Amino acid sequence: MSQNKLKFNFYGAAQEVTGSNNLLEVEIGGKKTKLLVDCGLFQGSKINDERNDKPFLYNPQDIDALVVTHAHLDHAGRIPKIVKNGFRGKIFSTLPTRDLSQIMLIDSLGILRKQLGNNQGRELIYTEEDVEKAMSQWVTVGYHEEFSIGGLKINLKEAGHILGSAIVEVVAKGNTSGHAKGGAKIVFSGDLGDSPSPLLNDAEKITDADFLVVESTYGNKKHEGMAETEVKLERIIEDTMFRNGVLMIPAFSLERTQKILFQINNLVEGGRIPRVPIFLDSPLSIKATEIYKKNSRYYGESAKELLLSGDDIFNFPGLKMTLATEESRRINNIPSPKIIIAGSGMCNGGRILHHLRQYLGDSKNTLLIVSFQVAGSLGRRLSEGEKVVKIFGEDVLVEADVHKIEGYSAHSDSDGLYDFVKNSADTLKKVFVNHGEPEASLFLVQKIRDCLGLDAVAPKFGDSHMLNF
Repeated sequence: MSQNKLKFNFYGAAQEVTGSNNLLEVEIGGKKTKLLVDCGLFQGSKINDERNDKPFLYNPQDIDALVVTHAHLDHAGRIPKIVKNGFRGKIFSTLPTRDLSQIMLIDSLGILRKQLGNNQGRELIYTEEDVEKAMSQWVTVGYHEEFSIGGLKINLKEAGHILGSAIVEVVAKGNTSGHAKGGAKIVFSGDLGDSPSPLLNDAEKITDADFLVVESTYGNKKHEGMAETEVKLERIIEDTMFRNGVLMIPAFSLERTQKILFQINNLVEGGRIPRVPIFLDSPLSIKATEIYKKNSRYYGESAKELLLSGDDIFNFPGLKMTLATEESRRINNIPSPKIIIAGSGMCNGGRILHHLRQYLGDSKNTLLIVSFQVAGSLGRRLSEGEKVVKIFGEDVLVEADVHKIEGYSAHSDSDGLYDFVKNSADTLKKVFVNHGEPEASLFLVQKIRDCLGLDAVAPKFGDSHMLNF
């Protein structure tokens, strides 16, 4: 009798936080299935931009199917490229992930064009036609709606990270050992949410995984609670408004922006902060928020209750959504105090750069960092205290206050990640820790080894691990 085999291949987000790209190869009774989980962009530096240009380290035509955990570009940003390079299989995700991915990919294409500039030696990694082709191959499934790929049975479960985000649960049926009725259960956590969330349901517990690939973005850090986070936001708003200043919040278009809007809605309608002009100055965030509004069935219970009470949780007095470029420019004409929420979350592009250039040099103003910042990004350098930064080729002096609130993270912290692994401690045979910088991923690996006695490893880019089941 032939032995059943698993091969885990890590082609991104391996001791780093972008470029998620996991290839699972399963052989059962001589029949092989190749499943790709996520196909994300490398982000945060020119070197990573160039990595996106390089060929995949596998033949896209050989992949049977692609499952997408969620719509962030570090998980979905190279999907049109793999389609362009010959992938013809189906792409599976939840409905919000597909809809959010579509607007993210079109927006990303504009950014890629700007980055390309006059560099004649580089080409776009994909076009609008490749996005359309990818959408034609996309199939949406609900949570707990089992589907098959080759000899694999797959379920998506709630990850609590952003709207529609999913944990991917794969069951490979075999004839040898393995608790999954003669097979093995392989789980890809995707990005796990920092539950409880004000908007979404908690990440679901998995208690019977045989093999686990778990993220580690905050594998060595503990977050503040949501109540403490809201109090901090309230104080920063009050302090900046008292100084007649401008509060700038660079935020990722998905989840972070919606969480902040949700909390500002509570603060405004509860009379806890002064009513001032609040600008959502990000076309992508505006489009994403519309998708959030249309998919309220994916909300958690507290957000659903507010909706049933008649509260529009993404609309409140003072909020202005500036979709057009000319509307964005007119923000400068509005006298302070005011609040500006704009992309991108790492300050590497988007409209936030114009506001940073305009307002960083004034000590009355505040920059509030609420997102994870990749090493080398402008946001990371500002959060670490750089006093002079280059924006559009100009030296900009940083006189504004710079604050950081980590409680808005859409990622689980070290304790939450450890608990997610611990839930399957009795059945786990091996744990792969990915999607984290080395300090974070290796810390979580050691914690899992020391406290749970499990075989855990943090793969490097290009690593492969062959296992039997």
